[in-house]
Amino acid sequence: MSFHIGAKPGEIADTVLISGDPLRIKHMAELFLKDAICFNEIRGMLGYTGFYKGKRVSMMGTGIGIPSTQLFIHELVTNYHVKCIIRVGTLGAMRPDLAIGDLVLAMSASSDSNVNRIYFEGLDFAPTADFDLLHKAHTAAQKHKFKAVAGSVFSTDTFYDTHENRWQKWQAHNILGVEMETSALYTMAAKFNVKALSILSVSDNIVTHTSALPDVRETAFTNMFTVALEIAE
Repeated sequence: MSFHIGAKPGEIADTVLISGDPLRIKHMAELFLKDAICFNEIRGMLGYTGFYKGKRVSMMGTGIGIPSTQLFIHELVTNYHVKCIIRVGTLGAMRPDLAIGDLVLAMSASSDSNVNRIYFEGLDFAPTADFDLLHKAHTAAQKHKFKAVAGSVFSTDTFYDTHENRWQKWQAHNILGVEMETSALYTMAAKFNVKALSILSVSDNIVTHTSALPDVRETAFTNMFTVALEIAE
């Protein structure tokens, strides 16, 4: 047991799917996992371990943003010896050709967060995905005929912002979309030498001004979970 995770030793699998929304985790665990047990309810960050096609897999909520994500990844790896972490979350697309429900496989993550600069004493660290997981995810998405695009994303600390033309510089450098956690995931994975990948569903598009309703965000984005569970190790 750690400060924020109440699981007993052995209750968490080697591979954990993480999501900012614990209710999404609850829904997807009930939908996909067989013989699932709930290993955590502390702070409402629900966690489950069960079986998918005979593979033992865990799922857990982490809350929104880099600090919360970083906290739970640290405890999953150091206290429970997790070896592979796959983020299944949502993304605001920055390209007009990305529609609600399309998948984005994050190769790397830029950020406006100061967390990495504090840790690296003002220097820039380039957080990137595990290539093996990325390749397997792309292959799995193709097999299921899911639209999936691989590329760079932007992890922000500020969901609401009043700066005009905030996204132009990122769009000009082919950033696919914005979310709030991938930079932390890839940095922590590099630090602890574990595998990591973010598989993201487009939930809104800042160019076309389309957006999914909250209940859709929670329950309908099953394609990213299908891909993540199929590549779980």
